[in-house]
Amino acid sequence: MQAAPVRVTAIPSVTGALRAVESLLMSGGQRTARRNAWTSVLEDRRRARDRFEAQQVLERAAAQSS
Repeated sequence: MQAAPVRVTAIPSVTGALRAVESLLMSGGQRTARRNAWTSVLEDRRRARDRFEAQQVLERAAAQSS
């Protein structure tokens, strides 16, 4: 009996490859901690951008009322 030929239908993405390597090198807890930390970094950046935009709006409003 012959094995069926294997066809590669999709090239894995870089992200997928990095996650596969990450899963081999780290235990589940470390992986979760890294993802949580990165999510926190992204959220902090979003809040900083929002504060900056709000500050600009307030400064423009103060300049117009003067």
